[in-house]
Amino acid sequence: MGATATLSTSDLSVAPGGDATCQVVVRNAGELVDQFTIDVVGEAASWSHAEPAVVNLNPGESAPVLIRFAPPRDAGVAAGQVPFGVRVVSREDPHGSVVEEGAVTVGAFTDVASELVPAKAEGSRGAKFQVAVDNVGNSPALLRLRAVDPEDELDFRLDRTEVVLPPGTTTFVRLRAKPRKRFLRGEPQRHPFQVEVLPEHGEPLVAQGTMVQRQLLPRWLLPALITLLLLAAALAALWFTVVEKAVKSAAREAAQQENAAIKEKAEEAASTAGAAKDESKQAAANAGQALEALGIEPGDTSATPTLPKPAEQGESITFRLDANAPIVANRTSFTEYTFTPPADKTLEITDVFFENPNGDSGTAQIVRDASGTRFTFRVIGLGNYRDRDEHLQEPLRIKPGEKVVFRVNCQNQAPKGPCTPSVVFNGRAE
Repeated sequence: MGATATLSTSDLSVAPGGDATCQVVVRNAGELVDQFTIDVVGEAASWSHAEPAVVNLNPGESAPVLIRFAPPRDAGVAAGQVPFGVRVVSREDPHGSVVEEGAVTVGAFTDVASELVPAKAEGSRGAKFQVAVDNVGNSPALLRLRAVDPEDELDFRLDRTEVVLPPGTTTFVRLRAKPRKRFLRGEPQRHPFQVEVLPEHGEPLVAQGTMVQRQLLPRWLLPALITLLLLAAALAALWFTVVEKAVKSAAREAAQQENAAIKEKAEEAASTAGAAKDESKQAAANAGQALEALGIEPGDTSATPTLPKPAEQGESITFRLDANAPIVANRTSFTEYTFTPPADKTLEITDVFFENPNGDSGTAQIVRDASGTRFTFRVIGLGNYRDRDEHLQEPLRIKPGEKVVFRVNCQNQAPKGPCTPSVVFNGRAE
């Protein structure tokens, strides 16, 4: 055996940015003068080292070595217990090397930064911002957000008021600022405000922002209206002085030409009508002779064939499936709602109307179920629509024994509750 090693302690604690030490006693258990290399292995290797890293020992001789742990104050070193090993490698007997194990507990620290992007935004009815929050600490941070207007002139809407931020990550929270009073014309008005980020532990952070409120009427509107009024006045003057007389003269000549053409066409029509009347009488006489030749008296309607009536096309049908799907973490887990048609009817679905009044998030599917064999007809992302009307070029046929299944995978945030989309089907039943 080349070496033995004994740790003074196997359980240490250290604060990020500080250091902690323990001692390992290295003993030459061989029969030769040997050189031993000491280092730290495991997750703590990048921020720990041995002092000295190399010792020379005679047989049976021992030497203490200091092991120093110095984790940086950085989000890359997570808070909690980190296992490590102190490795002692013999130059003369590499197979006789040893590793002593222990654990060092890294303390937690909180370091959060926030910024409003952009710091200034303009609008007549409102402006949009994003609150950027960075967690550069080494433990998760629970943060609450609140927008504050010192002058009480703005209304705010945050898409989230509470976030849990893992260490070393950044999140963006959307914010809309809306002025309570508006004005048609006037100089832009500045509304400074603050967004407070309140960590669970430590001092609150404040991000400064400004909403610049503009007038409702665009600046180009008044000059454009004045220009249009001047142009209308010029056109009116031109009409009454020049164009009106020319138009009346041209209209008079056109009316005279049109009257002459109408009179000529009327004479031609009268001549044609007389010829048609004579031909009609001759055709009636020929038809009477043809009926007499067939043994049918003219005016007898009993021999007239009866045309068949068109076939009926089936009854119209409308049905609706309403969902109340719970929130699930698995995106492949669906809650199903089934419609079973009458056993002796075939449905032809021609129109599908989707409703998502609450703006739920997740996925919906329309499936045709034929005795357990399923065909997915439509896949809809709930977040992409509120109401959607779809007319099918090729009707969806549901044969006797088949079912229509509405499947919903709900991905709402917990405070919003379950998903409640609906789908309405229109068509015919035969």
